[in-house]
Amino acid sequence: MTLFARFSALVLTFCLALPAMAMSLDAAKNALESAKSQGLVGETPTGYLASVNSDPKAQEIVSAINDARREAYKKIAEKHGIAVTKVETVAGQKAVEKTPSGQYIQVDEHWIKK
Repeated sequence: MTLFARFSALVLTFCLALPAMAMSLDAAKNALESAKSQGLVGETPTGYLASVNSDPKAQEIVSAINDARREAYKKIAEKHGIAVTKVETVAGQKAVEKTPSGQYIQVDEHWIKK
């Protein structure tokens, strides 16, 4: 087997394994409140979560939740015939407003504890 074939097989194996390694949406939902209360994850005005620091577990949670939010925003936008960015902005504003004190929100690209 040539080096190229071996490398291609390795890349293919890795690509097929990625979805299995990704955090499920249910697992992310279950871990979200804990991550928020620990200051690892915060809400942004764009309607999405972001990792407050570089914690890998927090980034997995953010990725899984944001993927679900992106799909939900898209469906809402299509249903009402509006731009996805409008839905994201409204959702972001509501999420920031509803964030309890002690948790992080992003304001002008800086994290602040509400």
